Amino acid sequence: MKKLLIAAMLFVGIAGFAQDKKERLTPEQRNEKQLQKLTTELNLDTNQQAQVKQLLADRSAKVEKLREAREAQKDSDVKPTASEREAFRNELKAEKEANDAKMKSILNADQYTKWKSIQEENKEKAKDRIREYRKDKN
Repeated sequence: MKKLLIAAMLFVGIAGFAQDKKERLTPEQRNEKQLQKLTTELNLDTNQQAQVKQLLADRSAKVEKLREAREAQKDSDVKPTASEREAFRNELKAEKEANDAKMKSILNADQYTKWKSIQEENKEKAKDRIREYRKDKN
C-alpha cells in the first residue's frame, strides 16, 4: 500500500512539474489566439476578422524582423548609440501609431473604444509583471 501511495505522489509531482513549462507558440498560433480573443471581446464580423488577421500577421512579421535585428546586434557586442536607440524608439512609436490607425479604420467606434481600453489593461498588466520580476530579482 505504501508503494502505491508513494508511486501516486511521485506521479502527481512529475505531472505538476511538467505542466509548469510553458509551450512556446509559433507566431501563427499567437496571431490565431489573439484573433479569437479579439473576435470574442469585440464581436468582430467575418470581414473585420479577415482584416484584423492580416494586420496581426503584418505586425508579427515586423516584430520578428526587429527581434532578429536586435539579436544580431547583441551577438556583435556593439552597443547602440543614444541616437540609434532614439531612432529605434521613434520607429516603434510610429509603428504603434500606424497600427492604431489601421485598427480604427477596421473597427466601429464602440469596438475601437473597447479595444483601446483592453490595450491599456494589457499595458498595466505588463508593467505589473515587470515590477514583480524586478522585485523578485532583487
